Amino acid sequence: MKITPRRARSDSAAAAIAASQAAALGPLPPPAHVNLRPGDLPFWDAIVTARPRDTWTGSDLVTAGNLARCQADIEALQATLDAEGYLLGDKAHPLAAIVENLTRRAVTLARLLMVHTLATVGQSENIAKGSALERQARQDDGDDLIPTLRAVK
Repeated sequence: MKITPRRARSDSAAAAIAASQAAALGPLPPPAHVNLRPGDLPFWDAIVTARPRDTWTGSDLVTAGNLARCQADIEALQATLDAEGYLLGDKAHPLAAIVENLTRRAVTLARLLMVHTLATVGQSENIAKGSALERQARQDDGDDLIPTLRAVK
């Protein structure tokens, strides 16, 4: 017997309302027992907004914290590598191997959390269709009587 309640269809009015309410709440905050540094927070926000708010479990949020720290470390170490170069004399910089290891870890964690591109956006043919729709929406001036979202310049 199935214990978890049945999820609403994604094309239903209830799902649209739930999505709007979740978007208005913003990204999920990290649990109190997940220690994130200030530099980890932009990565945290990107990770937890990649999936619907109501699909995150406590265990997922702990793993998301690990992924956020990992991605922040990659950026910090990459900045050092960019400044110092990949070669020290005639040998590879030791940080290059660490960045590679962290990158592999990040890919694994993203797959585990289902926040990678295939899970969040879909197959490549769907991405192309979505890109075409977005390009068309950017070019469409629309009707002055229908409000639309526009980037503030």
